[in-house]
Amino acid sequence: MANALNTITVDGVTYNAAAYEATQKKEVTKNDDLGKETFLQLLVTQLQNQDPLNPQDNSSYIAELAQFSALEQMTNVASNLEDLGKVVNNIDTSVLVGQLSGMIGMNIDWVETINEADEEGNPISHQESMTGIVSGVTIVDGVPSITAEKDGQRYQVNIANVANVYEATTEVIE
Repeated sequence: MANALNTITVDGVTYNAAAYEATQKKEVTKNDDLGKETFLQLLVTQLQNQDPLNPQDNSSYIAELAQFSALEQMTNVASNLEDLGKVVNNIDTSVLVGQLSGMIGMNIDWVETINEADEEGNPISHQESMTGIVSGVTIVDGVPSITAEKDGQRYQVNIANVANVYEATTEVIE
């Protein structure tokens, strides 16, 4: 026995809701984002399928639109803040590279981690203090580092490992 709760009327013909739904081809795609188009489709569907004798209050539709508009604006702000964060990071990196470039030709002391293996092949590491001359500045994976030369060998020195920076002197201290 069909009642108003489990029937659907399409083009003037009344169907059992479950039977009608089963006959409709649906393409299901997973989309976790409720976008503007989806929201508007839901709103139009809601308006089309409301009871004409007992329509929903217009203020609830206006409230839904206002909420969606606010959500969309917050999403745009979040996206813009993320973009701004990237710009600030790029500026910070550029300023740091500029400052580090002023160190070219200066002496630096740094701590180098040496990874080796013991007699049994087990990995061991120790730290060694090193001194060299800054020959350049590089950016590796977005992180600035210093290129230092010591005894004709080049080292990539992480800025965090630099212990001391000082002018290269040619004076002999007696």
